[in-house]
Amino acid sequence: MIAHLFKGVITALITPLRDGTVDEAAFKQLLERQIAAGVHGVVPMGTTGESATLHLDEHKRVVEMCVEICAGRIKVLAGAGGSATDKAIELTRFAKTVGADGALVVTPYYNRPSQEGMRAHFEAVADAVQLPILLYNVPGRTGVDLSNASVAELAKHPNVVGIKDATGDLSRVSWMRAHIGEGFDLISGDDPSYLGYAAQGGAGVISVTSNVAPEAMVAMSNAVQSGDLATARVWQDRLIDLHKALFIDNSPSPTKYALAKMGYCSEEVRLPLSTTRTDLRPHIDAALKAAGIE
Repeated sequence: MIAHLFKGVITALITPLRDGTVDEAAFKQLLERQIAAGVHGVVPMGTTGESATLHLDEHKRVVEMCVEICAGRIKVLAGAGGSATDKAIELTRFAKTVGADGALVVTPYYNRPSQEGMRAHFEAVADAVQLPILLYNVPGRTGVDLSNASVAELAKHPNVVGIKDATGDLSRVSWMRAHIGEGFDLISGDDPSYLGYAAQGGAGVISVTSNVAPEAMVAMSNAVQSGDLATARVWQDRLIDLHKALFIDNSPSPTKYALAKMGYCSEEVRLPLSTTRTDLRPHIDAALKAAGIE
């Protein structure tokens, strides 16, 4: 059995806001709920955490607070990406300084570097900081797609331990298993296709849905890991509408709407994001009900 550094359900945490600032009390409550539900790790300051709009000091505070609250009970994979390599290095170095277990580093966005440029970017981060790094490929947001060949090349670096694959292309996991090997942590970044990804050997999922339904996501993951795909499909059928509904509007607004409805935080987001449209809320409400969340 291959020992994976990052596996199971890893929640892509929202960052609760109130009156324009980070709501630290709500963040602690949300994080303790995740830990109690049995998730295997969390990602503070990823895309779902609104990393693109939070200030640098806010970003660092959220990561530091997350490490302090988790206190070694679960893994903390700190969001540390940036369109500038120097910024990614700074955030990765900070993650190591405060005791995070690893860094999630996204492909540089907006400036659309070549495959050579992306490989050099990740190698520079991995060379600069002795901390496990998970590559993060999400072409729909960044405008660039880290190729399978580039991933295989980067996997040779001792600090690059895996990838969060949010492409939704289920052929990639099998290719990477065949060409990189099972010691590389293959993590789905797409809740709807996680079950198919896991069935082909994926080690886990960085999940948005687990913000709202952590127990259900953990139950599905545990079923997958035990080889009980029939039970995993039952959980997937129960959650599929929620997977989709949480992206029915600009993310993470639907997730914050759901959590606000459940009493955990405000639904406030930071511009240019907007709160979930009124006409879309009934769809989220129905998905919550289908998932057994009233």
